[in-house]
Amino acid sequence: MMNAKTLYETDVVAWAEQQSQALRDAARSSSNLPLDWENLAEEIEDLAKIYRSSLKSQLRRAIQHLLKLEHSPAAEPRPGWRRTVRMARAEISDLLQESPSLRRQVNDLIAGVMPSAIDLAVADLEEHDEMNPLMSRVVRRRSYTPEQVLGNWFPPDPRDPPRGE
Repeated sequence: MMNAKTLYETDVVAWAEQQSQALRDAARSSSNLPLDWENLAEEIEDLAKIYRSSLKSQLRRAIQHLLKLEHSPAAEPRPGWRRTVRMARAEISDLLQESPSLRRQVNDLIAGVMPSAIDLAVADLEEHDEMNPLMSRVVRRRSYTPEQVLGNWFPPDPRDPPRGE
């Protein structure tokens, strides 16, 4: 097992989870130190939750804007949406670098934020009269792979003519 200092330097989330468990174990061992063991453990555990929440937020933001890029016929906001996706991907990359243990959770986190990302994208498109009931059903069935969300992929521009085989 990696020592706590090294783990903290390489994976903050794994460190927080390990330390919160160590505090709970110490509390059960009847230590006579005047510490609020359970609340200390919860506070450290919350650190891991903050990283996970930040990752979810950036995944949701990237997916929301990928959906708008894929389904909006509008020309002008597209560069801003692409920039937002690139920024979200950079934030995601930073979070995964600081806490590589989160990488194991990416598939589940993407699946978890997909419905709210879809709702946000549909609402954005409806506000600009770019959504009808049929399109809404299409968008609501859409999903992206982790490679699409995290990589350099962008959906084809819906304004471009379809490519022939």
